[in-house]
Amino acid sequence: MKTFGLTGGIGTGKSTVAQLLRERHGVPILDADQVAREVVAKGTDGLAAVVDAFGPEILDADGNLNRARMRTIVMSDTSARRRLEAITHPRIFESIGAWVARQASAQTRLVGIEAALMVETGSWRMQDALVVVSASPDVQVARVMARDGVSEEAARAVLGAQLPMADKERVATYVVRNEGSLDELTAAADDVWRKLMPT
Repeated sequence: MKTFGLTGGIGTGKSTVAQLLRERHGVPILDADQVAREVVAKGTDGLAAVVDAFGPEILDADGNLNRARMRTIVMSDTSARRRLEAITHPRIFESIGAWVARQASAQTRLVGIEAALMVETGSWRMQDALVVVSASPDVQVARVMARDGVSEEAARAVLGAQLPMADKERVATYVVRNEGSLDELTAAADDVWRKLMPT
């Protein structure tokens, strides 16, 4: 079985490519960002560990993790971010590993892991290949403005906080450029699927 990572930047169309690969070619793709939410869901030992580390004030009124509050804490404090990652990352990798093992047992030939921060965390090295969905900064900004209804300044600020696309492309096995129509993106996704499929 061959595994690949799928990543990109905000407004590049990473999730659209994942959807195309799932729907057109039946490729199982796990959303690692969804796994990250699940390991700290209400009632999990992951959430209990986060509360132990940061206190009950990181919970909302319903006892769920207050993501906005947690994000504010870790964005301004590197040691807090490392403390959170020490809790969440082992649980995320364990959950992904179990999913990959189930796919291998089912004799699936090709599986993907979709994650926004795959290059930043270095987890792309655990895959057989890395697909980076890319677009120019101007295209990204226009899409974020249209999607989120934010100003150009706000969109550029979000972009500026992310690892530059050039850095992600540098470690990619395949780059999917997404600056045109959905038909063009579909053709590019089909092409990358043909390259990824084990012979």
